[in-house]
Amino acid sequence: MKIDSNTAAIVTGGASGLGQASARALRAAGVKVAIFDIAEAGQAVADEIGATFCNVNILSEESALAGFEKARAVNGQERILVHCAMTAKGGKTVGRDKATGGFKRVSTEDYAFSVDGILVASYRMASISALGMAGLEPLEDGERGVITLTSSVAAQDGQVGQVCYGSAKAGVNGLVLPMARDLMELGIRVNSIMPGIFATPPMLRFKDFNPAMWDGLNASVPFPRRLGNPPEFGSLVMELVRNSYFNAQTIRLDGGIRMPQQIMNAQAVFRMPPR
Repeated sequence: MKIDSNTAAIVTGGASGLGQASARALRAAGVKVAIFDIAEAGQAVADEIGATFCNVNILSEESALAGFEKARAVNGQERILVHCAMTAKGGKTVGRDKATGGFKRVSTEDYAFSVDGILVASYRMASISALGMAGLEPLEDGERGVITLTSSVAAQDGQVGQVCYGSAKAGVNGLVLPMARDLMELGIRVNSIMPGIFATPPMLRFKDFNPAMWDGLNASVPFPRRLGNPPEFGSLVMELVRNSYFNAQTIRLDGGIRMPQQIMNAQAVFRMPPR
C-alpha cells in the first residue's frame, strides 16, 4: 500500500510498548494516527508525535464505536488498523491453592475475561475497521486497507500458567485466514504478528525486580541474544502495510526463540508488587 499524509491509521494500545512503537513508525512515515488506549499516557504520546488520542476500552462495543467515530472525524476513514491492546488473566488450569493447600482451577469467568480481552476484542476492532474501509475508494491492486493483529509466540509455545493467554492468542491467529478470505473481495488484507519477548514496560520493570532472570531471558533468545526492541515490531508493522503481497499471514518476530514449557515466562512479571 502506498501511504502518504492523507492516509489515516488507528493503533490500539498506542500509549506504550508495541502499540506506541507502531504509532511512532506510522507518524514518521507521515500517516495520520489515532491512538486508542485507556492509559492517561496516551494523550502525552499523542501530543508528542502529533497524533489524536481516543480513550477507548477495547472490552466495550460502545467505547470502541465512539473511538472510531472520533478518530474518523479528525483524520478521516482509516486504511490501517494496528491492534495491540489486550487484557488477560493468568493461572494454571488446575494448580495448588496456597491459601488452602488444596487445588484450584482457573475459573470459567477468568478464562472468558481473557478471551474477551484478546480474541473478542481483536474481532471487534478488526470488524469495525473493516466495515469502514469497505466504503473507501480502492488504491492500486484494488486495495482498500490493511489490518494487523497482535498474537504472540505463546499462540504456538504456550507455557505453564498461560492457558488463558496462549489459547486466546492462538485464536487471534485463527481469525486471520478466514477474515482475510471474507475481506478479499473488498481489498482488505489481514495479518498477525507473533512477538517473542520484547522490552516493553512490564519487562523493563522485571529488569530491576529480578536482574538474574532478566539476564536469563536475554540469554534465552538464540540471536540476537537480547529482548526485542519495540521499534523492531513497528518496523514489521510498516512492512506489512507497504508490502501488499503480505496477506493472511501469521508471522513470528522472536529472534528464533522457542519458549520452554515453564520458567522464565512473562506471567511472573504480573505477579510483581506494584511500583
